[in-house]
Amino acid sequence: MDPTCAEVTVGSRTGRAVLAAAILGSSLALLDSTVVNVALHRIGEDLDASLEQLQWVSNGYLLSLASLTLLGGSLGDRFGRRRIFMVGVVGFALTSVACGLAPTAPVLILARIAQGVSAALLVPGSLAMIQGTFAPADRSRAIGTWSGLGGVATAVGPFLGGWLVQAVSWRWVFLINLPVAVVTLVVARRVPETRDPAAVPGFDSIGAVLGALGLGGITYALIQWTAEPGVAAASLGVGLVSGVAFVINERRRPHPMLPPALFASRQFSAANAMTLLTYAALGGVLFFLVLQLQTVAGLGPLEAGLATLPITVMMLLLAGRGGALAGRIGPRLPMTVGPLLCAVGTLLLSRVDEDLHYWTDVAVPLTVFGLGLAALVAPLTAAVLAAAPDHHAGVASGVNNAVARAGSLLAVAALPLMVGLTGADYQRPEVFDAGYRSAMLWCAALLVGGGLLSWLLIRNPDSDRPTWVIEGTAGD
Repeated sequence: MDPTCAEVTVGSRTGRAVLAAAILGSSLALLDSTVVNVALHRIGEDLDASLEQLQWVSNGYLLSLASLTLLGGSLGDRFGRRRIFMVGVVGFALTSVACGLAPTAPVLILARIAQGVSAALLVPGSLAMIQGTFAPADRSRAIGTWSGLGGVATAVGPFLGGWLVQAVSWRWVFLINLPVAVVTLVVARRVPETRDPAAVPGFDSIGAVLGALGLGGITYALIQWTAEPGVAAASLGVGLVSGVAFVINERRRPHPMLPPALFASRQFSAANAMTLLTYAALGGVLFFLVLQLQTVAGLGPLEAGLATLPITVMMLLLAGRGGALAGRIGPRLPMTVGPLLCAVGTLLLSRVDEDLHYWTDVAVPLTVFGLGLAALVAPLTAAVLAAAPDHHAGVASGVNNAVARAGSLLAVAALPLMVGLTGADYQRPEVFDAGYRSAMLWCAALLVGGGLLSWLLIRNPDSDRPTWVIEGTAGD
């Protein structure tokens, strides 16, 4: 099917299959970027891991996901979005088994890196299937449904992870992916194939390697700076040089993995810059909060997961309505107010300590945080895709997903260094508590920056152009 002549509607049987496959597949990857946070404390105890190793359990996944998402989107555009999506789902299932059976921390880290590679194939494909399959009139509504329910999947991660860790084992945080992957593959068989008709054979392997080296070098340097300063400095140099080489390579190649022309759109560039700041803060908040609740407040994994339930509730009830409102007034205001509300919630979360009062210290702040998240998620996704041509749907989706994961990746790598945490500090309440408070302030600052950036650079569609409308998502 040529994506330029897509005619599938949301209410059709095929449309429901496309949405179901896309939501299930992306939820696999999104859940595993958050659900593991609740399990980190138990993983550390069971595998005798250091804080640096726990960072890599989280960041190994985010690193390969962020580094290769662009490649995954490009491969989908060229070789078939459904095909690459299904390959990613199969790989994700197999690597989830490897994670669940890992006997040591280093083995778990390697399995998580491999899991991120698979996620890099399925995440951009999920959204590109929607963009390439649905008729233009139904496309924004479908994106809104995908965005709202995908946001719920992200938010439900800590709750699900906490229950699995406490009721069974941290290993089931990974093994639970198997049945979901099987259902996703069954549904995906009913999805029509789409690709970019102008795509050329082959792919930008040099760009993929340079992108991975750039992010990997910088991440390794941030995590190991205290333990191995000499090696970390060399790694930082490799990362920076590779990053510069990546930009040069993409500008010179006739068919780059990341078309520089996409960034000629100020809307596209601004939305991705806002994504970087906002998701860096989101990754930092979730990483530190669930450890603070267990290490300092003394909660178990299930209690820590349940504590984050207000985010899930807000996303479930309001993500669709937030998207519908943004469809009427444009993306600028929601993308400004949303991060600012998240910043307020983050500042309130900084009060969490050993003398925990759940409703005032956690429930209210996370409700405010979830309200902001519900306001910004759907408008952000739609603004990014609306700023890119349809035939680059996979790449545009890949860029935005890569930026989001890179933001979380760099935040989880940098924040412990910035607030003075290392080694086994996650098991020392008095030390971790002080670092947690500083980390929350940094996250709030990132969110304020994201809100200001949106206000200054994001623009609503011109009145003489068709506006994108997001409706019919979860909670409507």
